[in-house]
Amino acid sequence: MTRGPNSEPWQRTATGANLLGADGTLGVTIFEEMTTLALSTGAINLGQGFPDEDGPAEIKDAAQAAIAAGANQYAPGKGIIELREAISLHQERFYGLTPDPQTEVIVTTGATEAIAAALLALVGPGDEVLTFEPFYDSYGAIIGLAGATHVTAPLLAPDFMPDLDALEAAFSDRTKVVLVNNPHNPTGAVFPREVLERVVALARRHDAVIVTDEVYEHLTFGPAHLPVAGLPGAADRTLTISSAGKTFSFTGWKIGWISGPEHLISAVRTVKQFLSYSSGTPFQSAIALGLGLPDEFYAGIADTLRLKRDILSEGLRAAGFDVFTPQGTYFVNVDTAPLGITDALDLARRLPELVGVAAIPVPVFCHAEGAERTRSLLRFAFCKRTSVLAEAAERLATLRGRL
Repeated sequence: MTRGPNSEPWQRTATGANLLGADGTLGVTIFEEMTTLALSTGAINLGQGFPDEDGPAEIKDAAQAAIAAGANQYAPGKGIIELREAISLHQERFYGLTPDPQTEVIVTTGATEAIAAALLALVGPGDEVLTFEPFYDSYGAIIGLAGATHVTAPLLAPDFMPDLDALEAAFSDRTKVVLVNNPHNPTGAVFPREVLERVVALARRHDAVIVTDEVYEHLTFGPAHLPVAGLPGAADRTLTISSAGKTFSFTGWKIGWISGPEHLISAVRTVKQFLSYSSGTPFQSAIALGLGLPDEFYAGIADTLRLKRDILSEGLRAAGFDVFTPQGTYFVNVDTAPLGITDALDLARRLPELVGVAAIPVPVFCHAEGAERTRSLLRFAFCKRTSVLAEAAERLATLRGRL
């Protein structure tokens, strides 16, 4: 278990809540640094997690049609009813959940805003927010903005599952929110029922709200996604977050959503109205159409990503890394230690020049103790065209000889 820094909230925000490299520098600017290095060297950027090709043409056509039809002014603060109904139907279709689109669903400006609105609504100074570690970078920043304390329970290689005793020890009477990212970025883990049921039991014991970030829900390779809200004892205390960006490869549209019991959604909406108020109107109706696409589409995106994962993983193994095969998301993690390298941050800075590929060191997703534990791990994104990944794999295969 680790705790974030005890600095002022603005300082925690400025550093991404101690999202620092193992040498104590950079923070979230590592993403910008890797992008700059990739551009300056002509490297393939597998650091940032966004696709390099668009999603379904019918969704794009629907957005263009909505713009042409005049859907260009503010949407209602909680989102257009067409999309809220589509979200509710999606939850019922895939998971048997039935949130009321009138009172239990809000459309947000991406999942990031949903996370921010939920945490700002529910926690403040003196409260603790528990996450797994490594953790998605915005979590620490928003917890810092709220003035709460960030507590973590470690995920350990090679499978990045939590030790359930350590998870229990991370809870306290000050735990106000448990924030669960599943499927998990950056590790690619998909948590089984046993882990999620323990989270629910501990949350009930400590009277904590569960906030789940499920943006990779349809990007799993084998294990099916299991929403926490559907587990016994969870529905009355769980806020479920997802978004269109990952599922449909329209990350720039920033359309997300949050659903859950009315009293929690009402609190989130109170904060959300002073953040973005409402989100891109023409994109909302287009995503409503996307959520109704047939099962073949949803199976197809996972199958395509599985192929891309395997192409990149082959190159990473040829480079000499230990590869931790992900069960979900579009990230694969490797250990640099077999190459005699224990500082992933240093290697990340050298990779663009060495082999023409950029990646992200996993320590930047951790507090200081976690950064030391993950010191030799790198994360690569495989949400790129297969031709790009094949080229990246060829380049990576030459690494051992270039070190």
